[in-house]
Amino acid sequence: MQVKFRLALQKSGRLSEESVRLLKECGIDFQNSVGSKLLRAESQNFPMEFLFLRDDDIPGYVEDGVVDAGIVGLNVVRERGAKVDVVEELGFGACRLALAASKGSPYQSLQDLDGKRIATSYPRILRDYLAQKGMSAEIHEISGSVEIAPSIGLADAICDLVSTGSTLVANGLREIETVMQSQAVLAVRAGLPQEKLDLLQRLCFRIQAVRRASRTKYILLNAPTARLEQILAVLPACKSPTVLPLAIEGWSSVHSVVDEDCFWSIIENLKQAGAEGILVLPIEKMVL
Repeated sequence: MQVKFRLALQKSGRLSEESVRLLKECGIDFQNSVGSKLLRAESQNFPMEFLFLRDDDIPGYVEDGVVDAGIVGLNVVRERGAKVDVVEELGFGACRLALAASKGSPYQSLQDLDGKRIATSYPRILRDYLAQKGMSAEIHEISGSVEIAPSIGLADAICDLVSTGSTLVANGLREIETVMQSQAVLAVRAGLPQEKLDLLQRLCFRIQAVRRASRTKYILLNAPTARLEQILAVLPACKSPTVLPLAIEGWSSVHSVVDEDCFWSIIENLKQAGAEGILVLPIEKMVL
């Protein structure tokens, strides 16, 4: 009987579609359950099966060994206190857990909240954070609509997830301090048998190739041979740029890989160094 790696995915919510998209980009085909009632699926081209669960339940399922791993927000892993190993940060679902208070309130800093009432869906994380700072608070745990707590007199401040900050603004709140940064992660149960570890390594290899490609661009350009040294000095690459002669004497074609973060500054420097006909292409996968 073939060994299969069992992975938990969020059935619905902010990580669902991105999780499925990542796995598809890794070449793992399975029936997509997002928006459907499907709770289980199997891949036909990779030894893996999937359970579609509530995000809050995923860390516990991983810890208990019901699944081998799960894609879930780091904030959920920390709040549940599950004994799992975070083996990959996945680069989507970025947000932060932050403290916020009403714009007109006197609370301007973290220290102003010492001993005050704070409403949150993340009491464990908040309590641990305040303890690290030598502080305490009267924590009110609520499961939703945390932003309304100050305006109805339930709490002096809130601790909630923030992505763009627009929800805080819409509810008349001002961010005071970031408690933790979060994103989607691959959480794995401890004590995986070797055959499951082998499958995990294969999965991580594919994820890393996809993520590496998403952060880079492939560029091709024409360079006058007389300016080649200056142009090559601008270009980073995995090892070194590829240089090929063109049919026109005195010109070369240069190929390289550029990080997204420094892409535009490199392009500007290439133009100043004499590069022409710069072509930029997306990279689907990048295996080192």
